[in-house]
Order: sequence, then C-alpha cells, then structure tokens
Amino acid sequence: MFRRISALTTAAIAALAVIASHGTNTSAQATRVDASAVIEGYQTYTKMREASPTRDVPWMYAGPTNVSGRGTDVEVFDRNGVRTVIVGYATSGVWRSDDDGRTWRAIFEHMPSTSIGDIAVAPTNPDIIWVGTGEANLFRASLAGVGIYKSTDGGATWQHMGLPETHTIARIVIHPTNPDIVYVAATGHGWTDNPERGVFKTTDGGRTWEHIYYKSDRTGASDLVMDPTNPDVLYASLWQRIRRKWSDPRVEPGYDEGGVIKTTDGGKTWTDASAGLPAPQFRGRIGIDVARSSPNTLYAFVDNYETGREPQPNERDAYGRPIENARIKAAEVYRTDDGAATWRKVSVADMINHSGTYGWVFGQLRVDPTNPDVVYTMGLALNRSTDGGQTFAAVNGPAADSVTGEDTGRVHGDHHGLWIDPADPRKLYNVNDGGFYRTHDGGATWIFAASAAGAQFYNIMLDRSSPPWAYGSIQDHGSRRGRLTRGADGRIQAVAWEDAPGGEGTHHAIDPSNNVVYSHGFYGNFTRTDLEAQAKARAARAAAGEPPLPSWRDRSGITGIEPTDPDAELRAQWMAPIIVSPHDGSVIYAGYQFLFRSPDRGDSWSRISPDLTDNNPEEMLRRHSSAIPYQTIVALTESTKKAGLLYVGTDDGRIHSTIDTGKEWVELTSRIPVRKWISRIVASEHDEATVYITQQGRSDDDFAPYVWKSTDAGKTFTSISGGLPAGAVNVIREDPRDRNTLYAGTDMGVYRSRDGGTSWEVLGGGLPSVQVSDLQVDTRSGLIAIATYGRGVWAIDLEALK
Repeated sequence: MFRRISALTTAAIAALAVIASHGTNTSAQATRVDASAVIEGYQTYTKMREASPTRDVPWMYAGPTNVSGRGTDVEVFDRNGVRTVIVGYATSGVWRSDDDGRTWRAIFEHMPSTSIGDIAVAPTNPDIIWVGTGEANLFRASLAGVGIYKSTDGGATWQHMGLPETHTIARIVIHPTNPDIVYVAATGHGWTDNPERGVFKTTDGGRTWEHIYYKSDRTGASDLVMDPTNPDVLYASLWQRIRRKWSDPRVEPGYDEGGVIKTTDGGKTWTDASAGLPAPQFRGRIGIDVARSSPNTLYAFVDNYETGREPQPNERDAYGRPIENARIKAAEVYRTDDGAATWRKVSVADMINHSGTYGWVFGQLRVDPTNPDVVYTMGLALNRSTDGGQTFAAVNGPAADSVTGEDTGRVHGDHHGLWIDPADPRKLYNVNDGGFYRTHDGGATWIFAASAAGAQFYNIMLDRSSPPWAYGSIQDHGSRRGRLTRGADGRIQAVAWEDAPGGEGTHHAIDPSNNVVYSHGFYGNFTRTDLEAQAKARAARAAAGEPPLPSWRDRSGITGIEPTDPDAELRAQWMAPIIVSPHDGSVIYAGYQFLFRSPDRGDSWSRISPDLTDNNPEEMLRRHSSAIPYQTIVALTESTKKAGLLYVGTDDGRIHSTIDTGKEWVELTSRIPVRKWISRIVASEHDEATVYITQQGRSDDDFAPYVWKSTDAGKTFTSISGGLPAGAVNVIREDPRDRNTLYAGTDMGVYRSRDGGTSWEVLGGGLPSVQVSDLQVDTRSGLIAIATYGRGVWAIDLEALK
C-alpha cells in the first residue's frame, strides 16, 4: 500500500496553539507536542531570538577544545582537486571540511533538530545534500528528528522536505543519475508506536513522498542499499523495536518482523530476502551493504538474540553489573553471493564482545568497493576482515589532532559510520562516539578532528574557586573539568579540559572547601575524591620518576561511599543525583529508589525515605543484559532557607517533599496534572515556600515544555511554561540576586523570565540550536554557564544582561 505525503503540509501542521494551551491553569491538561509542532515552535524561537533585548550579548564557547561528540555518518567527494568531507553528528548538526578534514565549519546548526541520522550527497551534483534528522542508534539520550532537509547550494541554505514524524532516519539513498529520485529508510519513533516507519520514496526532489514499504507501527527500515549496476534494485533491512523506559530496544517476545527485503522495480513491490538468516524471532538490528565490485555479493551484520552461552563466573556487563542470565549470540556476519536469494553465516569466531551487550547501537558494515572479500564492521571497535567476513581484527591505530598534530591516543570506540575511498581503499573516513577520524594508510595512523562538532555534556557544576572550575560528565568521555578563564578582552577562553572525578554519566557535588568532589561511574556507585590528597599522590609519583597513571587506573584520593541496604536491592539511575547540604558541608544526600543521607561525607549512611517510586515490578527487568534501572530518584534539592526541607522527583514522574529531613513525607504528584520524568526540582533561594519543577516528555515522544511553580511549598502548582515555544525543559534556575528572574535551559536554547515566569525571552546571541542540558548562575565570577548536549560548554556575562 502506498501513501503519498506532501512535504508542504506535513511541515505546516499547526501546534503552537497547543503549547500555548498550557497557560497558567493548574487544572489544564497539557497536550502532547509532536515533531511538526517543534518545527512551528522553532520558527517562533527564531523570531524571539531576533527580538531579544539581550541578542547582542554573546554566548562564549568555553570548550573543551580536545573533545568532540558522537558522529553518525560521513560523506566524501572530490571536485576540482578539492576533497570535501561532510559529517553528521548525533546532536551537533552537520559539519563541512574543504581541506580533507583539517578545518571545519558548521553548515547545519540553527535548525529545529540538530540530531542527525544520515546524510547523502547527490552523485551527479555535490551541491545537492540531503540530511535526515534524528539519529537511529537510539541511545537513551538520543534526540528525535523532525524529518528531512535538502540543500542545493552545498549547505549554505536548507529547505525542510517533510517526513517530520519519522523521528529517526537511518539511511538516504539518491539515484545515481536522477537526483530527484531519493529513498529514505526510517526506523520511526524511539519510544512509541507510529506508522511513519519503513521506506519512503520521492521522484520530484522531495515535494511529495510515497510510503513504498510499511510493515507495522513498530517495524522500521534500519538500512538501505542500492545495486550499483541497477538503481531499481534495492535491499532494506527491517528492525522491529521500541525503547522502554526500563529497557534498551531489544527483541521482545512476539517480535518476528525483522529481516531483509528486496525490490527489483524501484520499490513498487518487495519480497522477503531473509533465507539463511537467524529465525525471525531472534533478529535484532541488521546492517547491510553491497560489494560494488561484485553486485550480487552482500553482507549482513546481524544482532542475533539466539541463546549463546552461559555467563562466566563473576562476568559483568560494560557498566560493571553482574550478568546472571545466558548471553545472546549477538554480533554475527552473513554473506550472500546470489543477490540475497540465500544467506550463509561466514563469521566463525565468538563475536559476543564485538558489540558488548548493546548491539542495537551499532548494526553497520561496509564492503571495500574494490574487493568483495574485505569488509568492515562497526561495533565497540572498527573491525576489518580480509577473508570474506570469517575473521576480524580491530583497525585502531594511534591518532593525532588534525590542527595541532598532538597525540590524542588511539581511535575512539563505538563506531557508527565509514566511507572507503574507491580510488584508494587505504583511505578510510570514520565516525564514532569520539567524533571524526581519517586515515590514509589503512588504519596504521589516524587524524582526529577535535575542532568539529562539540562535546555532549549531561550537566555542569561550578566550584567556588576564582576563576571557577567547571565540572561536567560527557557522553563516552567520562568526566572533565575546565577553568572558566577570561582573556585580556574579558571574554571566556575556549580551552582543553582535563580529567575529573566521575564517569560519563554522573552528577558532581562539590564541597564548599573545593577540595572534595562527589561523583559516580554508573548507576549510583558513588565516590568521594579528595583533590588535595590526589594531587599529593600524583606529585609523589612524579618525584619518584614514575609515569602518571591513566585516569581510569588512578585511585589516589578516591574513597568509595556507595550506600547499602540490607532489606532491598538498590536501584539508581544512569545519573543518580547527589547533593551537598547548603547548611552543612559534611551532610550529603544521594538518590536511589530511596533517599539516603550521610552526616559525615559518605562514611556512613541512613535511609530517610520509603520507596518514592511506583515500584512496579513489570517495569523492572532485573539482570537482563539490556535492562535499565527505572523507577529511581532523578531530581533532588534542599532548601537554602530551611534545613531539612527536601523535594525529590523520580523518573516515573512522582514528586515528594519533607520538612523534617525525612521523618514525614508528603506526595505532591497529583498536584501537577502531568506524569513525566522530573528533569529538575529547584527550591527558591529567596523564599522558603517557593519551588520550581520541570519535566521532560522525551521518553514519551512528547516535546512540550513543562515548567511548574509553587509558592505554597507544593500545596498547589501553576504552569509557567507559557511563552516557551517548544522543546523539553531540562533545567530551571533562579537568579540569586533577583527572585523574579528565572533561567530555563531547553532542547532549543536558553530563556530568561524577568517576571517570575509569566513571560519568557531568548537569552543572549550566537548560541547554536542545541539541547541545553544544565545551567548554573555564578555571581562570584559574574557568569551563567551552560552545558550543551552536542556543542560543549558556553558562558555569558551576567553584568551585560540588562
């Protein structure tokens, strides 16, 4: 069944009025906001940005200059002796280099979504570039796209060409001689069922689309390749999946729609082409590619959910959690030499560690364009086989910065895209969780583009030194810190950031003395780091002539302080909250499903709450290799005006408060009409009875802004999101100097209210359209610092904001 979709109508579905309906009525039921509304909301955002009274006050980039972000696709072309590289990033937009990857500029950074699933350049005209928004890898923190865009001038300008509700676009394939014919493989919504999945086709350059393959509301197309000798022959892989709040997008009971399909008539008809692959009920994500030098030869990289082997004694997953159930076979490579009439498994080794416990993140492979027996798979490492897929070896030589030439270590892990030069297959262009890398010698040495894209920060915390150290955790880079130092011109300097306590998913709590930092690696394994003791230990090693330890091995000054409970198995979120009491620097609080309090910096703990979540066993898949702790505390604050007045929020949308350090708890959940993930709770610094709550509906595929304010200690709440056009609200902060001035960080940027939330304006100028994941107001340094998920850390001068 075909469905023709007009790009003009899908892009213009009105929804701004829906957002405005939040108003200030506490009884009003908020309405879900979809991707089309985000497009409309972004248009409002751009108008607000142009009209902002602070538009001439610049946001200043603070780095890190030595960390990039997750890349999702890379395309390369040559014209007039110039090699151009175009890279799409998971949350950093699209970047272009016209000197073979040495220097870069952003060409897709002011858009409703800068999450990129795939890019494609027309073979007949490299000025025609297509960008599919919404990365298809489906990490927990992945951001949804808003459809597909087209540029006819090399990326100088862009036009939205529809398909907004696809949310995740895995592949774009352009006809080799007619650039108006384009195919799109979409995997669909990340968290909810929807029909905009499968394969789409346009024959008029994107003005209209046909839905040429649809399987079901939970099965999309995760890859798509075209026969290089016949553009009417295409192969697509199907992936049945949905992401749960308590589980990765794994194969579930009853799933049997995954596989490979083939068309020989440009998508008019499709046939199943899965013979020889694992049985349908075991097929996870599948990546496919065709050998350009032998078009009937294709490879399939299958995440196989058949039972593989029992776990080894004390075997743990990538996050240190014990594995108790049998492991799946996981990564396998299959090959066909008859155009997918039959497949056979060719990989012979146990590849269970190829993709770790999360093969759904990868699922891509590439065949050498000149040799059908050379194939690359992308998993934790970039792997190459020279024997037709039987055995693989990592291709991860040392790398150097493309601008400075400095050693940057070996190629980063977690690979998602690869381009192989057909004229010289030793030249590889690769993207992974560390960014963009290229090699001209088959992987013996690599060049790293640190200057492209930006780090994916989850959060930011400032200490009290001068200038302040900024701490933050970064996707797949652990935790880093950098000084927010002003140059001679008064501007914040962009600098390299050094390793800091904590892993890639942690909040940082800093003792007022600046010498103690609380953090964790994953899921609440909290530690206390004595920075002074750490510095002395490192100095002693240097004085003894011993080489410094890598950060992941250096335990000097670090004490484990993870609480335990004899009566319950503790659940902690990926980024479990920990805070230092504003009334006593020795008192810290940490959130699991219970709230814990320590009076002595974590040496001892007491549980001060019951389970503050729904505690629903159906939403806790314990010990499964893809299980995620859920129904946990994610937001926590203690009033600066009254010791023991605490507010707690959970990932399942529950809210509680206590006025006596946990002796009695009051549930506030029903006083807000929406059950969503609590992204932030902030007790007012000016008024004991005022508290702010933000929620995000990302895990419901809902992109409405949710901000609530109570002036009676949580008895009633009023929505103050009116005037925020669209996008999840990730953080709210008060200005310490003015109770009526509020700042909100959203998936579209930063806003300020000067009337307690009645109205909002865009704050500052020059900030790319990117998720603002955290925000801190620091009157000591005169700065507002923000963490962005895709463009690093930025700061703006408080005194310049009038």
